[in-house]
Amino acid sequence: MEVHHCASGNGELAFLDIREHGQYGHGHPFFAISCPYSRLESEVLRLVPRQNTPIVIYDDDDGLAGWAVNALIRIGYDDIRILKGGAQAWAEAGFTLYQGVNVPSKAFGELVELSCHTPAVTALELKEMQICGENLILLDGRTSEEYTNFSIPGGVSCPNAELPLRFDALVDDLETTVVINCAGRTRSIIGAQTLIDFGVSQKIFALENGTQGWALANLELEKGADRFAPKNLSTAVLKATGLRAQDLAQRQKISFVEPDTLTGWLGDKERTTYLIDVRSKAEFEVGHMSGACHVPGGQLVQATDLTIGVLGARIVVCDDNEVRAIMAAHWLKRMGRNVFVLKGGVGSDSLVSGPHYYDLDPSVAMKIPSISVDGAYSGLSAKDFVAIDLRTSQAYRDGHVPGATWCLRPQLTKFLEKTKGRSILLLADDEHAARLMATDITKSSDFAVFLLAGGMKAWEDAGYPLETSPNTPPDDQRKDYLFFTGQRHLGDKEHMRQYLEWEVGLVGQLDAEERNVFKLPPDEI
Repeated sequence: MEVHHCASGNGELAFLDIREHGQYGHGHPFFAISCPYSRLESEVLRLVPRQNTPIVIYDDDDGLAGWAVNALIRIGYDDIRILKGGAQAWAEAGFTLYQGVNVPSKAFGELVELSCHTPAVTALELKEMQICGENLILLDGRTSEEYTNFSIPGGVSCPNAELPLRFDALVDDLETTVVINCAGRTRSIIGAQTLIDFGVSQKIFALENGTQGWALANLELEKGADRFAPKNLSTAVLKATGLRAQDLAQRQKISFVEPDTLTGWLGDKERTTYLIDVRSKAEFEVGHMSGACHVPGGQLVQATDLTIGVLGARIVVCDDNEVRAIMAAHWLKRMGRNVFVLKGGVGSDSLVSGPHYYDLDPSVAMKIPSISVDGAYSGLSAKDFVAIDLRTSQAYRDGHVPGATWCLRPQLTKFLEKTKGRSILLLADDEHAARLMATDITKSSDFAVFLLAGGMKAWEDAGYPLETSPNTPPDDQRKDYLFFTGQRHLGDKEHMRQYLEWEVGLVGQLDAEERNVFKLPPDEI
């Protein structure tokens, strides 16, 4: 298959699913990247930065791909093909449609456990260790936001990318047992194996099934925890972690790239190069290289498909001292990616501050005039406006402006056919999605379009009424919503069980070409 050919490093290809997120999660090819039509022109600029990259798109054989081709051509992409017959044709050809999201990373985590025999403990074993007062530290490898939302009692937040950098500042006793947890399986496995591969001396374990395993054992989770790994590191810690990282890089033959070479790569019109800063968000926003995007290293490994849209592309990861970059490169290389570490790190010269933001050129999507919340309320009361809610279907159900209609971009034509003689007010928490919708409206009608300034937060803060609709839109119209185990983080234990079974079962779904993309010892998996 051409897709697998590119995944192995032979040429480049972007394989894009332009259906909505829920449709994608219901079933998609292994290497497909979610790029919903509702945000297509915005997402594709980030996922596929080189406009002459070969692109294959697919839909549900419902004509949406034709719209997407036209949109891509308008913004400069010139090598686009449609998968004939859409997702169903892929299945009919004998290939698997995978449920869920981040599938390559999830399958990789399971293969790592099988290949490396990563040690694990169960939730009940961990609880017994805590009760007995064993010399133990539990490190939560998720993002700090996930950790604060809910965590295992006693755990300390240290996202996976930070583990090799901050480990010695957290654990100074060689007799301490270290357990790494996440919400499910992947980051527990990758976090534990990261420390093992970096050569720490302590006993390291992954927590089997993470916080979901803890909940399924009928143990209580903690909310609002605030135990975080130290930010400031001593010279001795930095020296020790640097030596470990360099040793791993030599053993695993990780490639480095000089800054001057990187500059040439970024200007290459025939190859795609992603420059990814794997430090924390705060560090990135203080100062980063021009052209770099930000993805913490652990999240990059956990969800490559959210950032790297082109199979066969070059990936350059960077940080300030190479430790976190080497961690990310170590795993990306084993995932079969063409990855390099920026030699010497980001440095301190010619850095730019603030978040990285992909803006839409006015030729792609119009700027929308905004209207204050008071003006919107008056206009809606006088029936001068028709309101369209562009947020998620779940957000709409939970609370929306009375009388507003939830509408996805592909549904716009039918909506406009039923709308007569009034201006349109867009309610959105995503400016790009709103601008794309506004552009479509003005191209196909003579409606004036406005955007609610401040979004729904401004509406709520002003004390204006909200309307809930637990059954509207109906489930069969919620193409944006991932029904597959979607309630697992809300306490649904059946969804937790289904999700964990899905993760473990991914390996058995892989065909030979999908499996061989990963660079793990073949005699052990």
